[in-house]
Amino acid sequence: MEEQVQRYLEEAFPFWQKLSSADRGRLLSHTAEAAYRAGENVHGGKNGCTGLVVVVSGRLRAYLVSEEGREITLFRLIEGDVCVLSAGCVIRNLDLDLLVEAETDSRLYIVAPQAYEEVGSRCREMETYLSEQVSARFSETMWVMEQSLFRRFDRRLAEFLLLQASLEQQDTLSLTQEQIARHLGSAREVVSRMLKYFQQEGWVAVSRGGVTLLDRKGLAELAGMKASAE
Repeated sequence: MEEQVQRYLEEAFPFWQKLSSADRGRLLSHTAEAAYRAGENVHGGKNGCTGLVVVVSGRLRAYLVSEEGREITLFRLIEGDVCVLSAGCVIRNLDLDLLVEAETDSRLYIVAPQAYEEVGSRCREMETYLSEQVSARFSETMWVMEQSLFRRFDRRLAEFLLLQASLEQQDTLSLTQEQIARHLGSAREVVSRMLKYFQQEGWVAVSRGGVTLLDRKGLAELAGMKASAE
C-alpha cells in the first residue's frame, strides 16, 4: 500500500525527488486515504485545516458561499490534481472561507498539514511549489469573480454547459437547475429563464433533472468559444 501511495505522490508532487529519504518517509507516514460519496464535504472552510488533498479518482468542487447562502464554484479538481488551499493553516495570511465537496464519488490521499509544513521548512522546492499553487488558484478565483461581475449571464451559462459536457464526456448532463445556479453564483429562476431561451433557440433540450446539448457550435459562438466548436 505504501509503495502505491509513494508512486502516486511522486507523480503529483514535482519536488518529490528533491526530498531526503527521511522527509519522503515523513510525508508517507502522514498521508491517509479517504473516500467520499458525491455531495459529501471534504473541507469545511477557513477554520478547518484538512491538509493537502490529492485526487486519486473522481472530481471535487471548490466553492464559496455568500452570507445569503448563494454559492459560486471557483474551480474543479480531477484525477491527479492537488488542492493546497485545504491546508490553509500552513499558508501565511490566508483568510478564505473555501469549501470543497466531492462532486462525484471520489478517492483521495490527504497529507497532514503538520507534516507538510515541517518538511516544507527544509525544502525550498516544496515551498516554491506551494506558492505557485496558491497563486494559480487565486488567479482562477479572480477570473471567476470577474466573469460573474462583468460578463453576460447567457455567455457564462453557455460556457459552463460546454465545459461540463467536456468533463462528463457526454452531451446529456444530469444537473438540476438549482445545481447549475450554485455553480454560477446565480438564482435558479435566472437559470430557468435562460435555459428556456436556449431551448427555444435549439441549443439544448431541458428535462426534469437534466440538460442535453443539441447544438455545441451555437453555444460556443454565444460563449465566444468559436474555435472550440470547430
